[in-house]
Amino acid sequence: MTTSTFALTRNTFGHLILVNEEGVTFDNVAPVRAFPIQAPGDGIAMISTDGKEVAWIDKFDDLPDAVRNLVEEELASREFMPVIHQIAGVSSFSTPCTWEVETDRGPTAFVLRGEEDIHRIGEDTLMVSDAHGIHYLIRDVAALDKGSKKILDRFL
Repeated sequence: MTTSTFALTRNTFGHLILVNEEGVTFDNVAPVRAFPIQAPGDGIAMISTDGKEVAWIDKFDDLPDAVRNLVEEELASREFMPVIHQIAGVSSFSTPCTWEVETDRGPTAFVLRGEEDIHRIGEDTLMVSDAHGIHYLIRDVAALDKGSKKILDRFL
């Protein structure tokens, strides 16, 4: 099923309602990214409450504006993975330690339990997990400032 074969609306409770090309209605569907880190705009499944895929979105940008806005809102309410733009400082170069970072959602601090909580997920992409299980993304290590790279190198 492609993006052009369904309609998407919200009900009075704020849940997404999908109507497919056969006119079958699915209440409370949820968008799920197939590749949330490497290709967040490609491959989004619309999943029913029983866990079945009821629609597929090949390219997020190909959606009509109204549908794209609904999917975007729903994803934003369910996904939380701040992107680190700068590492302002660390409390220690041994773990556990507190990292002070600037993210796309503002400044924050978190505890890194160990070096094993820094995962390479691509050539230049890292995911850092804090002591509470929150994942932070560094999309491009090469794009970090010199000070951030120096701190990060001590942990890799």
